[in-house]
Parts: sequence; structure tokens; C-alpha cells
Amino acid sequence: MNKITLKRYSLLILIVASAIACGQQSGEPVEQTPIARIEQMPSMPSPYKIIDWKEKAIGFDSLVYDLASQNPYGPFIWLDSSKRNIDQVTYGLYTVIHDVRQGPKANNGEFHESLTSLESLISAGLMGIDKTNQHGFNYVKMVQNYYNSDNHWNIMMNNTSPEVAHNGGGYGRDWWYDVFPNVLYYGVADLFPGVENQDQILMSIANQFYKADSVLNGNYNYSYFDYSQMKGVVNNIPLQQDAAGGHSYVLLNAYRKFKDAKYLEGAINATAALDAQKESRFYEILLPFGAYTAAVLNAEQGKNYNVKQMLDWTFDGCQNKDGRFGWGVIAERWGDYDVHGLQGSITDGGGFAFFMNSVVMAWPLVPMVKYEPQFARAIGKWMLNNVNASRLFYPDQVSEINQWLPELKEITGGLIGYEGVRKADDYNKPELKGVSPVSLGDGPKWVKGQPKESMLSLYSTAVSGIFGAMVKTTDVEGVLALDCNVTDFYAQSPFPTTLYYNPHQKVIEVTIETTSAVDLYDIVSHKYLGKNLKGINRIRIGADQAVVIVQLPAGSTIDKKKNIYSVNSTVFAYK
Repeated sequence: MNKITLKRYSLLILIVASAIACGQQSGEPVEQTPIARIEQMPSMPSPYKIIDWKEKAIGFDSLVYDLASQNPYGPFIWLDSSKRNIDQVTYGLYTVIHDVRQGPKANNGEFHESLTSLESLISAGLMGIDKTNQHGFNYVKMVQNYYNSDNHWNIMMNNTSPEVAHNGGGYGRDWWYDVFPNVLYYGVADLFPGVENQDQILMSIANQFYKADSVLNGNYNYSYFDYSQMKGVVNNIPLQQDAAGGHSYVLLNAYRKFKDAKYLEGAINATAALDAQKESRFYEILLPFGAYTAAVLNAEQGKNYNVKQMLDWTFDGCQNKDGRFGWGVIAERWGDYDVHGLQGSITDGGGFAFFMNSVVMAWPLVPMVKYEPQFARAIGKWMLNNVNASRLFYPDQVSEINQWLPELKEITGGLIGYEGVRKADDYNKPELKGVSPVSLGDGPKWVKGQPKESMLSLYSTAVSGIFGAMVKTTDVEGVLALDCNVTDFYAQSPFPTTLYYNPHQKVIEVTIETTSAVDLYDIVSHKYLGKNLKGINRIRIGADQAVVIVQLPAGSTIDKKKNIYSVNSTVFAYK
């Protein structure tokens, strides 16, 4: 750095430091609320490494959406001409590599899962890849075949019909498998608006969920819900009361999109049902979406739902054997690796974390801090641990001794990961005796004849674009810049909003670069961190503290009414 540049850089620091020193206060600081299980996690995980998630997500899309792939284990995609539900050709992606239940020749090519396809569209959309016109296909239109109209459920489902799922060896009726595709589809539709027939499907889903919630009337004590007969059902699968979280999230987004008050009513009723539960019934992924919805309703509708309780239920996990016992967030070090922050079973074999679940949890919980910033420090700390540990699902990011298929780790160039990471091997492989952790998958256990390479999971890896869009490193090791807007679908988010957590035991200064003149406002301290800033700037973050910085137009005036903060009638913060 030459003397002139150094002088200019030092001047910038002085200007920003001066702005901080006189920090114009626009409200009371937000006291941070700790989450007990996150407090068990280290401030700085070890060993520390943040991979390029954007590169992984873009590479995954290029590899998987190649009908002419020359990969020894590809192509990973095929066309399905059965035209279930809608008179059009659709497509399938393998759930795991070489899944014997799937492909163009197995089960008439009809057995494929919407979770894989929809997750991959979410990732691609977040990466800016146009899936409405890729290689001559409109993949966003093609996934509409998962809208099960033939059986009159009239929602998105994990397969193109229950009959297909049964014949393909898929699961029996399992509520989260029926609700989550609709959560995903709402995300896909926001990323790719204007696709033919899309709005009609979105409205039909919302209507079905609204009717279902009305029938349930606060009682979600079922294994699944029959959306054709509109009745709850109990089977051999644990009860899934947190399906209310999935209902509430979809209905909230339907209200945001269609402005129909009945959808807001449904979101409120479903959230109230979740809030009234007596204990955690966390099952796979839907509860965090309920926590997000509760936070939004508290902020925008003046509700008083117990978001902390929902977060505790998520992180501590289900402790009732009538539910998904032991399902929560891991807060441990396994062998030489911190695996804190990963989501899955806390109890299975000492712990079994899953790729998809760990990444998808960030989708609702990072934007949640915009609505309830008292959780900024907790979510920032958890995300640092989660993002760091999530690299262990990739075969090229873990040592050979700590994975089940080291001989195949390069077959996809590190673009497809293992389904899970276990505290210990459960396949009794002699080479892995005493090794912890072990990156592996469940594929070989699902059905007779599954090859060993089915441990590598497209279904799990397809969500990598969430981290790719949300997570950026900074010039300070351990300080991540987490974009709070990218997965806040259907929300009014015109101002860049970023969560920073400082894991160090000292005050740090981190660089923020802006492309236009802005005022930097922290919705945690409710102070300006600088005004009329452009280009490279430095901000200070206290030891073990978080800030949520909103980039407001330079010179704008904040209007505060009833603890709602806005600029030019655009809301950007709540207190």
C-alpha cells in the first residue's frame, strides 16, 4: 500500500470512528436474549474453515442439470413423460447417486422426489441462474407435475402421486414430507415469478392449508393430514405437531403475495397452535419456519408469541418419545472436529447430523433477526459454527480416514456431499473403528441392492445455494457477513441488511464496502455507525457481540412510530 493510499485509508477509519464515537441514537439498544444450547457452542469453532459455498452451488447445478453428462455416475437427471397431474413432460433427479429405485428405466421413470428438484431450484435461483430457460427447458414450469391434483390433495407433494411413491419404495404418509414441498415451492415462485399456472397453484396450496388449519382448530396431534378428505391421521410415524410451523409459514407468504386477509388469519391460527404446545415436537425442519413466522407476526401484527421457546425447542430438541425423540441441534466436538451447530439427531449413535437440515435451518432463522433483533448474537454465533461444520459433509473437505468412501471422493469433483455426519460409524466398517466423526449416508440402508455410492446425496446437497447466497467472509477471520434478505421471501426488503457476529474476545474492526452513498444503521444498538459513506469503510463490533446493519439511503430521516422504524414509509426495523 503506497503512502497516499495509506493516508486515505487511515482518514476513512478516522471518519467512521468519529461517526461511531458520536453515534447518533434513535432508540434504546436491544438487549440480547441467549439460547442455552447455543451458549454451549464455542465462540470460534476449530478447526476453522469457510468454503466457497457459491462455487459449490453453481458447480452442483452445472453437474446435475446435464442430460448428456459424461460423469461415470451420471447423468443425474432424466425426463419423465408419464404426464402425471399436468399434461407436460417433467424431470427427475436422483435422490442419491445410483439410487436403484430411480432413473429412466426404474418404475417407469416416475419415482423422483420434489424435495431434490425444488431445493435445487431454490439454490439456482439464489445464485442467479435462470431455470426458466436452461438448455432449452423451463424447469420451474416442469416441477408443477408435483402438484397432486389427480388425487385431489391439490398441494405440492414429494412425488407426482402417492401411488408412485408406494411403487418406488418411498415412505408412507409422513406429514413433513407433505408440507415441506409447499414451503419450497413458495420459495421457488418468489425467485422465479410469472411462470404460467404458478399463481393458481400457489393459491390452491394456500386454500388447502387454510382449510386444513380450520379443521385442525389448534390440534396438530397427527402423523399426517389427508388434504383430500380434510382429516388428520395417526399411523406408525411419530406425531408431528410442528407441522403447524409449515402451515403458518406458507399462509404468511400467501398473505404477503395475495393480500387476502384469510391467509393472515390462518397464519395467526397455526402459529397460535404452535405457541400453545407444551413441549418440543421438533421433527425434521418445519419448527424453525414457525419461529420465523411468529417473529414476523409479533413485529407486524403486534402478537406476543414466545419465539425464544420455539428456538429452545428447536435447538434442545424433542424429548418426548411420542415425537421425533432426540431431534435437535448438536453442540459437541467429535474427535478433532467441532460439529457444533449441525442439525439432526442428538441421540442416534451418539449423534447423526444431516446436510439438508443443517443448511435449510438458516433460511428462516437468519432473516428472523430483522423482526426480533434480540436474537442477533445467538443466531450469528450458531451460524458461524453451523457454516464452519457443514463443510464436513463434502468428501473433498474431510480427511480420508473420516469418511466412508474415500476412494470415491473425487467422482463429482467434491460437488455432491454425504447425506450426514455421524459421531461414529454404524456400518461396522473395520477401517472406521474408533474414528469420529464419520461422513456417510443412509442410502445403502433404504432398499436392497443400493450401491455404496448412494451414500453421496443429491437431495442433501441441493440446498447449498442457501449458504452460497447468504454467507460471505470478511477481512476478519471468524466474522461472517450474513445477508438477512436473500431468503426473506415475499417480504419488503429494499435496504441491504447484514448480520455480523464478532466471536473474538476483543473489539474488532471489519470492512464494509458500499457501491453508493449510504447511512449505516445498526438495529441492535439503534445507532448510526456512519453516515454518507461510500466505498471501503470500517465498523467496530464489540467482543462477542453482534450487529445487524441496514444500509439506508444517505441523508434519509428515520420515522419512528409505535416502535416501528421506517424511511420514506418503508419499514426496516422493529422494537
